[in-house]
Amino acid sequence: MSEYIFKLPDLGEGTVESEIAEWFIAVGDQVNEEDLVGTMMTDKAAVELSSPVSGRVVKLAGEPGDIIAVGAPLVVFETDAAAAAESAPVAPPAVEEAQPETKPEPTPAAPAPPEGALDRRRVMTSPAIRRRAKDMGVDLMLVPGSGPGGRITRTDFDRYIKRQAAAGVPAAAPVAAVPAPGTTEVKVIGLRRIIAERMSEAKREIPHFAYVEEIDITELEALRKHLNSKKADPSERLTLLPFLGLALIRALREFPQCNTTHDKSRNVLLRHGAVNLGIATQTPDGLKVPVVHNAQALSMDALAAEIRRVSQAAKDNSAKKDELSGSTITITSLGRLGGIVSTPVINQPEVAIIGVNRAVERPVVVDGQVAVRLMMNLSSSFDHRFVDGYDAAAMIQSIKEMLEHPATIFLP
Repeated sequence: MSEYIFKLPDLGEGTVESEIAEWFIAVGDQVNEEDLVGTMMTDKAAVELSSPVSGRVVKLAGEPGDIIAVGAPLVVFETDAAAAAESAPVAPPAVEEAQPETKPEPTPAAPAPPEGALDRRRVMTSPAIRRRAKDMGVDLMLVPGSGPGGRITRTDFDRYIKRQAAAGVPAAAPVAAVPAPGTTEVKVIGLRRIIAERMSEAKREIPHFAYVEEIDITELEALRKHLNSKKADPSERLTLLPFLGLALIRALREFPQCNTTHDKSRNVLLRHGAVNLGIATQTPDGLKVPVVHNAQALSMDALAAEIRRVSQAAKDNSAKKDELSGSTITITSLGRLGGIVSTPVINQPEVAIIGVNRAVERPVVVDGQVAVRLMMNLSSSFDHRFVDGYDAAAMIQSIKEMLEHPATIFLP
């Protein structure tokens, strides 16, 4: 037998360390090459790692939530060197004296899984579903998967839970230490830890300047409904986000200081020619910011389609690393839950973020007459170190003018 040390590989984009999100193996398990061993959480995404060898797990680097440096030992395997020995030449037996035959003690074989069952380490699904299954005490080996290669999708998992509930089979309660009745401990790890650290860092380091403006979007909503009436496919219908995105892109031509990122390691500002539009998206794992790169080069329909695509990819964990990084300014929206006013937190290293609030009909005075208009507030935050209050207000006023007269969004 020999020992093989599986070191944490470089997960890309200059990652120097990563957090253990979840183990799929335990010490003593027999693992085959290419079996999934666990999930590592980087600043951008969860990455599933496979075993490079076959062998028995001797040691794990830590528990979920622990931080491991790139190149540090992650898993130690005990591998079987017998195969190499079989190919070596066998020496002839000695003639001088016969030795009593000794038989090596047989190595106990690992118990075979029940017929028809899948190997737990080969169950393919997303980290979010693995976490839900763990919290609910569900054995993923029992969940049929309809995705490629038998991958378990969110629909598969929800269908299985509903079927079990209908059959009166409760999910096994997770084993956890409860400090007091009615109290549950939730370990802050994975994406939630990253969100907590980034939010704390942003509020600690950035002097936020908030600016809120109300906008009459009656004409914009009429245009949106008219354009949607021409679309046969309901999935291609426009929301307010692509209109706001185009207006923001036009405004940034006049206010390039808002399409800027701060490199604090060198203390320099990077003003970008391209608008890489971040779209803050709520996912089952927490808040993510997928990115529409080079949004300034897209038409209305193309921008709307790309916003839908990257948002869905963030939700189902299919987004690539570059689709979750590189934004230069972010739009955030809570949809119908948008409320009257919000104070969005800037997505570092950006210097500005635009928040969309709920649109409501209410009476307003127009040309001396009271009329019912569809009104919506834009709540924005700016890094006051680099964006002056006047420039921030002027940019929002520019966006307001375009949204209230939506034809101007499409002028050359």
